[in-house]
Amino acid sequence: MQALLHQILSGVATGGIYASVALALVMIYQATHHVNFAQGEMATFSTYIALTLIDGGLSYWLAFLLTVVISFAIGVVIERVLMRPMAQAPVLSSVGVFIGLLLIFNSVTGWIFSYSVKAFPSPFPETSHALGGWASPHEVGATLVTLVVLALVYGFFRFTKLGLAMRAAAFNPASSRLVGIQVGWMLALGWGLAAAIGAIAGMMVAPIVFLDPSMMSGILLYAFAGALLGGIDNPLGAVIGGFAVGVIENLAGAYLVGPELKLTLALIIILAVLILKPAGLFGRAIVSRV
Repeated sequence: MQALLHQILSGVATGGIYASVALALVMIYQATHHVNFAQGEMATFSTYIALTLIDGGLSYWLAFLLTVVISFAIGVVIERVLMRPMAQAPVLSSVGVFIGLLLIFNSVTGWIFSYSVKAFPSPFPETSHALGGWASPHEVGATLVTLVVLALVYGFFRFTKLGLAMRAAAFNPASSRLVGIQVGWMLALGWGLAAAIGAIAGMMVAPIVFLDPSMMSGILLYAFAGALLGGIDNPLGAVIGGFAVGVIENLAGAYLVGPELKLTLALIIILAVLILKPAGLFGRAIVSRV
């Protein structure tokens, strides 16, 4: 029973990371109706920036905050320089840009920071037990950080004028322009927030899986499965889906398929959702008359 509870709590911890990345994917999808395949590589690049700042003598949490700010700026620049000219481009052209971003970030990360595997520090005390030994201190801390981030994002979009303007710009750009909302900048801010959230996820997962340029590849797949499961157009649903995928992955990896085949579970979830319920558990099925 204790082993089962440990697997569930570990799944919640890793699911929180998937939920963060899934939320970032949904934010960009709502703004552009495309999936950012480079989200994981962008998060990895940001995590290397954090490690560089820490190695340079900054405290963990100061490096954490600076990395979030830098990542936000990178996301805004990408939208303004690369994605804005592609606003009216065909879907395949945008997909090509996202794949190009993935390859560029992966290569630049290895070129600047090397391809060697590096240890990333955890900010949480390395005590032997947490929650009665059912979860490690980093798992508990990462879950709390994720929940705080998700609460802040929810409050931002629900209770601030800027957040409401961003939601309006993503939902109906034409009407938003009529009421004076600068839709272009709202989309840029959305990219910045997505990049910042991805950076937080990268810094939380790096102490668990170690840091290398391809660290987030598998995590992006799990996050995409969570976003589809919850609803690719529903931020709350994507968060719930991310937590669910984390628990499913841990339980199935421990008791069903083994750790070697856990990644196939994400593919199975993606295929099952696309075949059985394409809108996801909490998404909206949009019907248009043609």
